[in-house]
Amino acid sequence: MELTTNFYKRSPFLLVFILLMLKMVLFRQFVFQGVQIDRLVADAAAALALLCVLELITSAKWKGIVFGIYNTLLSFLLFASTIYFSYYGTVPTYTALHGLDQVPQIGESVGSILQPTYYLFFLDLIVLAVIHIATRIRRGRSSGSKRAAKPMFVAIAAVVCVAVSGGYIWNGSSIPNEVVQAESLGFLDYQVAAAIKASEQGKAIRDGSIEQTAQFTEDLQASYSYQEGEAVPAGTPNYFGAAKGKNVIVLQLEAFQNLGINLSVGGQEITPVLNDLIGESFYFPHFFQQIGQGNTSDAEFMSNTSIYPTGVIAMSTGYSDRELPSMPRLLAQDGYVSNTFHVNDVTFWDRNRMYPALGFTKYYDKPSFVNDKFNGFGASDIEMYRVGLEKLTELHEKNQPFYAQFVTTSSHHPFKVPADQQRIKMPDNLAGTQLGNYLTALNYTDYAIGQFIEGLKAKGIWDDTVLVLYGDHFGMQSKDNDPAWVSEQLGIKYNDRISRFNIPFIVHVPGVEGKTFEHVGGQVDMMPTIANLLGVSLKERNHTVFGQDLLNVTRNVVGMRYYLPTGSFFNNDILFVPGKGFEDGTAIDLKTFEPVADFSKYREDYDYILELMKLSDSYVSQLPKL
Repeated sequence: MELTTNFYKRSPFLLVFILLMLKMVLFRQFVFQGVQIDRLVADAAAALALLCVLELITSAKWKGIVFGIYNTLLSFLLFASTIYFSYYGTVPTYTALHGLDQVPQIGESVGSILQPTYYLFFLDLIVLAVIHIATRIRRGRSSGSKRAAKPMFVAIAAVVCVAVSGGYIWNGSSIPNEVVQAESLGFLDYQVAAAIKASEQGKAIRDGSIEQTAQFTEDLQASYSYQEGEAVPAGTPNYFGAAKGKNVIVLQLEAFQNLGINLSVGGQEITPVLNDLIGESFYFPHFFQQIGQGNTSDAEFMSNTSIYPTGVIAMSTGYSDRELPSMPRLLAQDGYVSNTFHVNDVTFWDRNRMYPALGFTKYYDKPSFVNDKFNGFGASDIEMYRVGLEKLTELHEKNQPFYAQFVTTSSHHPFKVPADQQRIKMPDNLAGTQLGNYLTALNYTDYAIGQFIEGLKAKGIWDDTVLVLYGDHFGMQSKDNDPAWVSEQLGIKYNDRISRFNIPFIVHVPGVEGKTFEHVGGQVDMMPTIANLLGVSLKERNHTVFGQDLLNVTRNVVGMRYYLPTGSFFNNDILFVPGKGFEDGTAIDLKTFEPVADFSKYREDYDYILELMKLSDSYVSQLPKL
């Protein structure tokens, strides 16, 4: 014990460096499932550079304390980033700090993925603290000498380390895949690379204009063929104005994957209400989530704006200071009012700022509902729909057209539906499993939708209303639900990425025959699709969107980042995920889930999506501030 304490007092520099490198190895093992020596050099250079700076600027008296703080801070960052990766599947950058205040709201979900081994990041801190306290008790206050490194040697080492880190950052800056980039650069250099990229993008945006970006977007979209096979006829788009003047209700379904549709377990339908609704609605079975760091709030943002989330910050946090072009603002021009309903506190994900930025007339949050203590968010979907139906009935009786958005929560992770509210019994092989709980939650969500629809019919609103339903994002984490096991238990094909990111998109239009569309789509396509049905010409209103009207394309490509690396896309045929670039990427057939060896013909889609998302980022950043 005394030997360790004396070593720390005399050589804190060396000891802290050794401890940090052990933690970097631990981080790589947890996140990248392996350690490569050449990549540890990047970690060593970055950690040592900061350590050298602290050595140079700190007096001998304070070195132990300063190095201890450095060790502690980096331990917390690596610990938090490991949990973050486990939950989101991506390595966080410094911008994720903006979302720290949201953690208490999802504490139950985060707690469920916490592994005891993650606390190894703090083992040395505990040991050193115990040794320090024990030594002080035994020997009293001691002023043991500290061996200071020679300043010239430390300065040279700092310069060398910065140069090495700079080389890694330079070589890895062009890698679009964030996880591959983080693995190549190391945790600390990855943060620097993210800051440099943000600075470069900011300069490019400042040097441009929103008019120029809108024109570039129009030209780019015109260059891509959204038709294949039998082309959509020229002239008036299909279904244009089919729901003109109708109310619109959008149900954003929490963690609702498409696997629940038309699925039966133990002879029981998981989503009987939606199954019946699909028969008389437009249904898009190959529809995918595209959210970023803001998760559910990003889905709200994207469905209302047809703008891609940037992936580096929740859109509600980063862009609610702007007058966002949106569906509520478009429909306000036609006399609509727009309301949104969410049982949580409106400050969660800065919705108190996002809703006005989107142009919603009014929002209803936690105080508007009776807390029936359904789950951690409070009120159930049934309670949310009860209040919503009251408010919408008031508008309907005044002949006031409305656009209403409902954000459900009853199927939120960890999917615990109160026993007295469960409406389906899982068979023995699924009872008590997360998959069984998840299907039970989807079934309850479906039931609540059915009750809401019956209420709309009883109030005479149904025949005057377009009903839109879609999932905000995936529900099941693959580490908790092995895809092969899910396939076996449910008797379906289930893929870690394709099935997990596949969400339903259903549009019911009164008096219009239903149809299932097989081409691919994403959340960025929702707004232009609904606008077409309502007879709103985005082109005539000079409104820029980054998605497509799914009723008038036969070929499509949608990008995804954050939950997949930047450059990933879904088209009618494949899911593509880049490696360091296009050539070393991977592709999976959307229908067979089999690997596609030769994907060279999709290079156009890759380049197109990268450019489209870049333009989307520029556009949203150039929007005028409120």
